[in-house]
Amino acid sequence: MKIHTSYSVKIKYYNRIFAETVRLYRAAVDFFIDVAIAEWNTLSLHDTSKERVNAIEKLTIQTRKRPHVTYDFGALYYKFPSYLRRAAIQESLGKVSSYMSNLDNWMRSSILMRGKKPSRPRAGRVSPAMYKDGSYVRIDNYTAKIKVFTRNTWDWLTVSLGKSDVDYILRHCTNRKECVPTLRNRGKEWFLDFSFEENVDLSDKSVSEQKILAVDLGLNNAATVSVMTFGGTVIGRKFMRLPREYDSLNHAINRIKKAQQHGARRTPGLWACAKGINDRIATLTADFLMETALQYGVDVIVFEYLNISRRKCGSKKQRLHLWRAQYVQSMVSDKAHRAGIRISRVNAWGTSRYAFDGSGKVLRGKESLETQGSYSLCKFTTGKLYNCDLNATYNIGARYFIREITKSLPVTERLALEAKVPPIARRSTCTWSDLIAAQRILHSSIPVNHLYFDELQGQAAMVG
Repeated sequence: MKIHTSYSVKIKYYNRIFAETVRLYRAAVDFFIDVAIAEWNTLSLHDTSKERVNAIEKLTIQTRKRPHVTYDFGALYYKFPSYLRRAAIQESLGKVSSYMSNLDNWMRSSILMRGKKPSRPRAGRVSPAMYKDGSYVRIDNYTAKIKVFTRNTWDWLTVSLGKSDVDYILRHCTNRKECVPTLRNRGKEWFLDFSFEENVDLSDKSVSEQKILAVDLGLNNAATVSVMTFGGTVIGRKFMRLPREYDSLNHAINRIKKAQQHGARRTPGLWACAKGINDRIATLTADFLMETALQYGVDVIVFEYLNISRRKCGSKKQRLHLWRAQYVQSMVSDKAHRAGIRISRVNAWGTSRYAFDGSGKVLRGKESLETQGSYSLCKFTTGKLYNCDLNATYNIGARYFIREITKSLPVTERLALEAKVPPIARRSTCTWSDLIAAQRILHSSIPVNHLYFDELQGQAAMVG
């Protein structure tokens, strides 16, 4: 598997001199977009990207053998570097290809009057790629030369690179392949964004040999994890609570509420404080998950598929808005892949609502007096009190193994297994007990009946 990462290196002592270079590059992209749209019927006949680039150059670039062209690019952009020109052509072809595809789909569905016609593509905020030797030459570790538009011409400019940024790259990225840097601005500062590529080998163990880390990300507890094997055995459980950080976040939110109650419409300083605390919570959570995964040597980290883009409501809607569960999953994915660990996601519906021992729905919050209005505890129908997040991790891990088992079986065997253990046919209600039942069927020829739940209750007591 190839992993692509990027790191920004600050350009020292310069700030406005690069603006004209970026403006000309974006104007060139707009020029080639117009050409590509006008000549798309001809360009679409070419199969490869290289052939399309050559076709556009024949239409726009004058040479000795081609003194007359349909669209004269050189008349508008004198001495435009060839490397940047081809990068602009590639950028424009990508935008026009996507636009034409969307336009065709819209025209097919226009009979039903669905959707809005896609807008004509523009360059937007694209940035020039500084190709090595042609636009970018490295002099030493902290100095480089880049070709920019300065003093009404394209010329080489020697720039100094930030020492701390370069030292970080030398320390952490020496074993990775360095790709073409991109010239970008952030605020009033300019950076060279270096991309790095590395090849990693992900775990290729069969599902029967895998060890997984089932993760339940929560609002009250940052994370609850369980390490589970293929047979359903839980060999490790951990909780991550961040009382200090969550207390600081609550204080920050209350300060924002109080300022809004007194008529403050914009409070950028208070929001920046809350965002910083929230980012720290996400970073600490991701580090905790990776440390646990490496400690137990797991092969797969299993998350819930969380769709939190819908409208939030209820007493904790502010916490849901600030909840950075997807950011945590993204960070863990990047770190896990570099360590050779795979990432998987399962259906999140009902993981906390159903008891892992197969006894049915649990009671939470105000539904039971024993839970005392807390959603951290749940009450099973058998009367047992259990940690709700820990119960969810068992079901998350079980759903991963059930999915891997069923998709690897032939259709006839899968249907036979689902007939004997009906709950595994529905991913939104299956639990840890269903995994145990499926394992029992796979390793035994004895048909399933209701008596196996006695065995499950005994195993659930061992897990609990």
